[in-house]
Amino acid sequence: MARTNPTLPADLKVALAHDYLRDYGGAERVLEALHELFPSAPVFVAFADPQAMGHHWQRFADWDIRQSWLTKIPGYRRWFSPLRIWSPQYFRSFDLSGYDLVVSSTNAYFAKAITVPAGAKHICYCHTPSRSLYGYTTMSDWKKNPLIRVAGEVINHYLRLVDFEVARQNVDVFIANSTETARRIQKFYRRDSEVVYPPCAIPSQPPTATADGYYLYVNRLALAKHPELAIQAANRLQLPLKVVGDGPLFGSLRELCGPTVEMLGSVTDDELRAAYQGAKALLYPVEDEDFGMVPVEAMGYGLPVIAHRSGGPQETIVDGKTGIFFDELTVESLTDAIQKATKHSWSKSAIWRHAQQYSTDHFAANIRAIIAKTLSAKV
Repeated sequence: MARTNPTLPADLKVALAHDYLRDYGGAERVLEALHELFPSAPVFVAFADPQAMGHHWQRFADWDIRQSWLTKIPGYRRWFSPLRIWSPQYFRSFDLSGYDLVVSSTNAYFAKAITVPAGAKHICYCHTPSRSLYGYTTMSDWKKNPLIRVAGEVINHYLRLVDFEVARQNVDVFIANSTETARRIQKFYRRDSEVVYPPCAIPSQPPTATADGYYLYVNRLALAKHPELAIQAANRLQLPLKVVGDGPLFGSLRELCGPTVEMLGSVTDDELRAAYQGAKALLYPVEDEDFGMVPVEAMGYGLPVIAHRSGGPQETIVDGKTGIFFDELTVESLTDAIQKATKHSWSKSAIWRHAQQYSTDHFAANIRAIIAKTLSAKV
């Protein structure tokens, strides 16, 4: 349930910090919601790459975005991943003098390392402690190259030490995007956190029934998201599947597609809404998801979600009522779940009602309440 919506001081000077602007996913949508709360706040990032963001860059083009000295390193857009070894320094170099509050949005690139002036407060919205540092599957299989694996393990060991220090010393209040992430924050940082679910685009009106329809996959096309399982399951069962998203696996996945699978790539908001409206179910074979905005938004259109039983979706999907879980990251386990779902009678309106608790209004009210409480806390 959303908290009350308190009034914040009119003269409150707020700055936002975000790891970087290169991809458009759930973290960037949280940043947009934070910026909507504080539209005049500057956004401090390690770097921004408008070309990599494609048409999504238009969302941020008129913001006050301030980049770090990383942008002075030749080839930083290509080598930003290994250059993360200095990412805490990128954010520590920013001058935050004069700001009363900094809200950081972070995952892997140490936006939480940003240093606030004396008397100011730092609230960190943590999407997850960095997956690469703590043994979770990442977007790419970087360990398959022996040289990269050795170098990466050395960097990760150093950054784990820094990550713990930063989490203990730089942040006044942690906000976790899920109970799953809150557990990780407690495990790796020894810090408590408040859970505020991300802002999901939930339609205000209940969905209408869809005749026939197709299966839908929406996500980045990367290793931890396992889009290949959705495609292989559709191939095996000869089911219509639309794949929405872009990423490093796009080319290899296109070669994997059978005649019933359509790759749509990156789409606009209107195209995504249309994809949800015409679908019959969402396939979500993601491993150890931090929260998972896509399943919630699919449920907002009345779609049952067929998801891997791990991570954040275990909090948002009610097994047998708003979706079905499968236990193994295999084609067999997913196809069994799909076949089970086809025999189930789903209530689109009940699924839609369940999703309402994850709306943008709930997010905004909860964030404002935490900010008000943090600002009023005695030093």
